[in-house]
Amino acid sequence: MRRAGCGAAAMTLAAALAVAPAAVVHAADGKPEAKSDSKPDAKAGADKKDESELLPLPADKTISQSIRSGGKTITYEATVGLIPVRNAKGKKIAEVVYTSYTIPGGAVSRPVTFAFNGGPGASSVYLNMGAIGPKRVPFGTAGDAPSDSAVTQDNPNTWLDMSDLVFIDPVGTGFSRSLEDEDTTKKDFYSTDADIKYLSRVVYDWLVKHGRLRAPKYVVGESYGGYRAPRIAYALQTEMGVGVSGLVMVSPYLDPAAVGDGDALSPLPWMINLPSMTAGNLERQGKLSAAAMNDVESYVRSQFVTDFLAGRSDPNAVGRIVQKVSAYTGLDPALVAKLDGRVDTNTYLREAHRAEKKIGSIYDSNVTAWDPFPSSSDRQSGDPILEALIAPTTSAMVDFVTREVGWKTDTHYEALSSNVNKLWDRGSPDDKPVAELRKAIANDAKMRVLIAHGYNDLSCPFFTSRLILDQMPAFGQERRVKLAVYPGGHMFYSRGASAAAFKADARTLFGAS
Repeated sequence: MRRAGCGAAAMTLAAALAVAPAAVVHAADGKPEAKSDSKPDAKAGADKKDESELLPLPADKTISQSIRSGGKTITYEATVGLIPVRNAKGKKIAEVVYTSYTIPGGAVSRPVTFAFNGGPGASSVYLNMGAIGPKRVPFGTAGDAPSDSAVTQDNPNTWLDMSDLVFIDPVGTGFSRSLEDEDTTKKDFYSTDADIKYLSRVVYDWLVKHGRLRAPKYVVGESYGGYRAPRIAYALQTEMGVGVSGLVMVSPYLDPAAVGDGDALSPLPWMINLPSMTAGNLERQGKLSAAAMNDVESYVRSQFVTDFLAGRSDPNAVGRIVQKVSAYTGLDPALVAKLDGRVDTNTYLREAHRAEKKIGSIYDSNVTAWDPFPSSSDRQSGDPILEALIAPTTSAMVDFVTREVGWKTDTHYEALSSNVNKLWDRGSPDDKPVAELRKAIANDAKMRVLIAHGYNDLSCPFFTSRLILDQMPAFGQERRVKLAVYPGGHMFYSRGASAAAFKADARTLFGAS
């Protein structure tokens, strides 16, 4: 299995990306253009896109809906619309489709929240219909299956009572599309800097289009979207002229160097993974709590590092690591001894459930599926969560857009695009969003940040964020930035109690901001 990266929808572990993007400018008219002035390049053959061959996307469509949340009925407008992306010469080069939920007649000061998922290559359906949108479809927990009904239900933990919501699908995801050939699309959209430039402009264009520049603005990003979020916030502040009141990062991918099983010379990846492995073991025993987790967190900061750096030349140090890691993970001490205490993620996910002939998900180690090849020495199956959520989320979103809203299109909805992920320019591993996070906080003394994780997530372990925040300057701690860790995994919000706790923390952030 190709390891999934940070994201409710990540396809591979995204490294930090950095290339110089092509300049793009935008228009906020939101009107579909039936025909392009572009001409096909004869030399490019079938690899070139001719916009005239693409059916035009529909005009924006709005319907009225209502839900019950918190004992109250909330009536809102659901809109599916698009924002065109133009290059420096004014030529339209892409169409970004968004889904928004707004309260009609709301005050100009009503907050508006922009949400992005990750991948790269994921649409925003996961945050929309799993976490904070007004409707949700169950996915991401034990027992969920691709054949489950795609019927949505009212989301009791929607954020719509606190803020209008705008879910943005980056180019190549959802119904959003490039109007350029593959090479130019990759240059203009599928790299870190290009991604931030056009998406921050899309946010600006939506605000202008809907007359919401005076509203408090919030940015939410999940997984690789958590990598995007602080960079978009900083770009909005310094390039678009739009202040951001609050930033929420959900299971964020913040430090590429820290994620993964890592090089044997560095203790950092092993330090980061062990607490999440321990959380999975504690949960299986019914013993998971913040107090129980304090023990392993203290251990990896102290004795583990000392013994790890002593290396295999010190048998006593290796022995101590084997004993502690076996106890924390619940794995067979003989197996852990063979690995000198260095338990990689794939080994943990398979061995923790081997007696049941099942495999755990990297997104939540206690969500399992049957191992189709239990006698194989290597894992040969996909991820239990990742492969189970594509069908219900895609079907639910397409049904909502085309049948309920009536925004009719024959194009395929890309909930999770392997093509975008494959084409993504991963650039330099030294490019990190933490610098933009620090600068955005330093630049605005009123801005607040919430970083949220699930204990069992091994794709983007919570301990990465813990260590990052411990190194933040004083201005970024305590009052301004909060780390919250909930039972569950990457999509901890799939569990009702964790979703409710997440909303409560978000409500505090909205109130403080």
